[in-house]
Amino acid sequence: MLTEALATRFARIALSNIGRAYPRHIQHFAVDASPLPSQRELHPAFYGSYDWHSAVHMHWLLVRVLRLYPVARVAPQITDALDEQLTSEHLAKELAYFRSPAGRTFERPYGWAWLLELQAEALRLKSRWSGTLQPLAEELAARSADYLRLSPYPVRSGAHGNSAFACLLALDYSRTAQDTALEFEIRKSARRWYGSDKAAPIAYEPSLDDFLSPTLVEAALMREVMEESEFFGWLQRFAPDGFAALAEPPTVLDHADPKQSHLDGLCLSRAWCFHRLGNEEAAQSLVEAALPHVAGGDYAGEHWLASFAVLALT
Repeated sequence: MLTEALATRFARIALSNIGRAYPRHIQHFAVDASPLPSQRELHPAFYGSYDWHSAVHMHWLLVRVLRLYPVARVAPQITDALDEQLTSEHLAKELAYFRSPAGRTFERPYGWAWLLELQAEALRLKSRWSGTLQPLAEELAARSADYLRLSPYPVRSGAHGNSAFACLLALDYSRTAQDTALEFEIRKSARRWYGSDKAAPIAYEPSLDDFLSPTLVEAALMREVMEESEFFGWLQRFAPDGFAALAEPPTVLDHADPKQSHLDGLCLSRAWCFHRLGNEEAAQSLVEAALPHVAGGDYAGEHWLASFAVLALT
């Protein structure tokens, strides 16, 4: 579904974003009145793309495009950009930030999960960047396992805190990196949180700033952690009437609004979930509804939507 032309278009968006320092949304836990260093000083690898997590998944986009189209005309530009950004020195500073007081819960769990997914893609590519990413990935993998073990309940929102989405990305990393401890905690937590769920409240989706469907990401995760026969029994209880209502594209009246533009991403993440759940017709329809809004509009969406388009299309 992701043609070379489309992959190149998205890669060029990512290349322009990862080095774009402003506008920037700053998330930082201050412990005193000291002046805040620039984001490029604090996050030399991931200072662009409006916020830290978007910078991470724009880097993921570039690594995935490079893996899928290694001889595309844009490939040398991708390689040069990743060599510039993902250096040992830059990643060491990112790790130091996470180990500082400001970094204890920084970007938990969404940013953590995307960093792990970036490393999973770097490992699949067998790239040199997997080596520079490894210390930070191992730190966040261990933290993720602890976080899951100590969380009595999931976060069921349709935005960054969602537990099921973070688990899906982290599960991909755990299998690619053969991190059996993390995979164990994901499997155990998913069953503890969602195993007895019934009658998902599909009628209440979406909320205005959702870019994830709580219902669909939960179902996609349970398909990964259950045997097929067990999963379909669970699914009949969880969504007895199916997911047809979630195959309809959400209404977006203001694509330039930073929160409402999340709904464009919701189309794409729903498509990704429908693909994982075996409904290709719904996935294709949602992708077609969202693609016109991935680029060429306001930076509120352009700083991140291309990565969700690549996720949906691959």
